[in-house]
Amino acid sequence: MSDAAAVDRLIAGRARIESELGKVIIGQREVIEQILVALFAGGHCLITGAPGLAKTLLVKSIAQIFHLDFRRIQFTPDLMPADITGTEILQDTGGERRLSFVPGPVFAHMILADEINRTPPKTQAALLEAMQEHQVTAAGVRHSLPEPFFVLATQNPVEMEGTYPLPEAQLDRFMFNVVMEYLPVEDEVRVVTETTSARSAAIQPLFSGADVLQFHQLVRQVPVASELVRYAVELAAASRPRQPSSPAFINDWVTWGAGTRAGQFLILGAKARALLLGRAHVTAEDIRLLALPALRHRILLNYRAEAEGARVEEVIRRLLETVKSPV
Repeated sequence: MSDAAAVDRLIAGRARIESELGKVIIGQREVIEQILVALFAGGHCLITGAPGLAKTLLVKSIAQIFHLDFRRIQFTPDLMPADITGTEILQDTGGERRLSFVPGPVFAHMILADEINRTPPKTQAALLEAMQEHQVTAAGVRHSLPEPFFVLATQNPVEMEGTYPLPEAQLDRFMFNVVMEYLPVEDEVRVVTETTSARSAAIQPLFSGADVLQFHQLVRQVPVASELVRYAVELAAASRPRQPSSPAFINDWVTWGAGTRAGQFLILGAKARALLLGRAHVTAEDIRLLALPALRHRILLNYRAEAEGARVEEVIRRLLETVKSPV
């Protein structure tokens, strides 16, 4: 398929994607858009939300639309790295005994790492290595993961007892931190009505894994003005305390700010969003709308901010007001 045809298909497919997801998912339009942007940009997502908000159903439905192999891994305190990456077993083949690698559930196109903060750091690191390198190493042998490879990890923000919070360096591997809020009452009424009736709708596949890989290439070809790249970089840089350009509220409230990867993901995400909306160029609005999911897990607040009741979302909104946007 030519690049022009692929772009046309992607633009036309956005409405069809929303239509298919609408069969099983009600509301959560921002969440869906942010996950789709990350998917088309080739990034991974951390989803933060209370239990029962249809996180698993949403991810599974997206995997069905793109005809991707989907696996759900429930992270628990006793989960070991080999339980997700795979292990070597001794097999007898033709009278000869040899070690053979048995792939784990991470060998799929789309992985839902459910409650990733409930497993110890050793197991978290095994998944995050696969996310970064798109491969698994067992007994010194590298095994490539299927492409495209996309990880969505969930966290429960309410219950933190018995959890192992991801370190900041590992959080930085995720393109977005997507927050799922409770639905408005009217939407919740629809959810309860439809999920307690006899009706059931099947998700129809619209794309393939090969299409997703082509979309990754198309996203990187979207032009972006140099002043917009500078804007994304300045947003990330302004979040770092004790820098010459740091605003006073950043020095007061922030221990650690966003790194270079934040600017990269802001631009990649803005390119993907532009394509999804049928545009061949990036705007400052694309960057502003993606600032919350791209920065909220990359800015670490200090004790003073907690004492004053400041939240990371407030810090990002003030950053957007402080850093001058290109016209």
